[in-house]
Amino acid sequence: MAERPGTPLAADAVDDADPAPDSVPRGSVPYLDHHATTPLDERVLEAMAPYLGAEFGNAASTTHAYGWRAEAAVDLAREQLADLLGAAEPREIVFTSGATESNNLAILGLADAAAEPGHVVTVATEHPAVLDPCRELARRGWEVTELPVDYEGRLSLADLEEALRADTRLVSVMAANNEIGILAPIAEIAERCHARGIVFHTDAAQAVGKIPLDVGAQGLDLVSVSGHKLYGPKGVGLLRVRRGGSPRVKLAPRQFGGGHEGGLRSGTLPVPLVVGLARAVEIAEREREAEAARLVGLRDALWHALETELSGRVRWNGPRAAEERLPGNLSVSFEGVDGERLLADLGGLAVSSGSACSSAKPEPSHVLLALGHSPALAKATLRIGFGRGNGPDDVAYAAERILAAVRRQVGGA
Repeated sequence: MAERPGTPLAADAVDDADPAPDSVPRGSVPYLDHHATTPLDERVLEAMAPYLGAEFGNAASTTHAYGWRAEAAVDLAREQLADLLGAAEPREIVFTSGATESNNLAILGLADAAAEPGHVVTVATEHPAVLDPCRELARRGWEVTELPVDYEGRLSLADLEEALRADTRLVSVMAANNEIGILAPIAEIAERCHARGIVFHTDAAQAVGKIPLDVGAQGLDLVSVSGHKLYGPKGVGLLRVRRGGSPRVKLAPRQFGGGHEGGLRSGTLPVPLVVGLARAVEIAEREREAEAARLVGLRDALWHALETELSGRVRWNGPRAAEERLPGNLSVSFEGVDGERLLADLGGLAVSSGSACSSAKPEPSHVLLALGHSPALAKATLRIGFGRGNGPDDVAYAAERILAAVRRQVGGA
């Protein structure tokens, strides 16, 4: 029998000296919607390339070298991700198709493993991938509390404490909001949950690689991550599932057929995507501090241009303090402006009015309504997400297009 390989090809792709690409491919207008998705980083594609071609083996095929090399690549990626995220051991990393599946596995998986229905606490401004599974639990006889937020999107820790009960099984609060960029005090929330023996889950799809995150040090039991939010491939993510310790984290699988991923997520692993996810997180973490500072500069420059010219007609959504907000996020609402016409007048500028998962729905953003916005003001909102490849020229172009579109509706403003 042939020997198992020691170091998979993926290891060659992890090199701290790798230069960043000169530019991120894009169309004829700036791409300013990095909360919806991000372009695949060329360095990530390079790491994936061997597993899209000659190294096509199935990681679950353990009788020959093709499978062993695929298995070794997955093992390395799992080890890298556990280390980068601060997990105690590689087995805590469960690969999924993305944060939506991870959220469903965390919430519904915990409920399915419970002996009887209980109580779940979440927040009114969560992503639909959290709110919808929680509402599904309500239909199954669980009690669900959706906590309110203040006008800047903050959750009151006092409200959280008051909501916790003897039968509370899970609290789910996102680390960084996908619309207004506010950061939640997840370590403090986890501490309060653990003091009562409650499992804590956080949707960290917008947070990983953008803010400091250490799942072990911060006490995060269940953590959802998505590759395409941080310049990795679409179709892959992970759920960190803490092993051992207290409170006990017990999940039931959501899909069956082979017992992969410790029995939690059956299905043949997409080795290229798994390798790409690990590489994307590695790059994002290595470049995080410098990139955050650069994005704050771009974000603030655009805000200054809009605020200066629109004489109080533009409103900043979410907190102003840098330590409370994603560095590349700018959410702004325009008084006296028709939101649908505003988007139509932007000439294809790649921004959005809210969550990409809800962009096809005519209803105003549930996040902005939770902040106290009127439906009209919520619809007259732009979510701008700066990222790699954006520069000062993009700020100038976006400011010009947005200002022109607003002035067409409100005159000289």
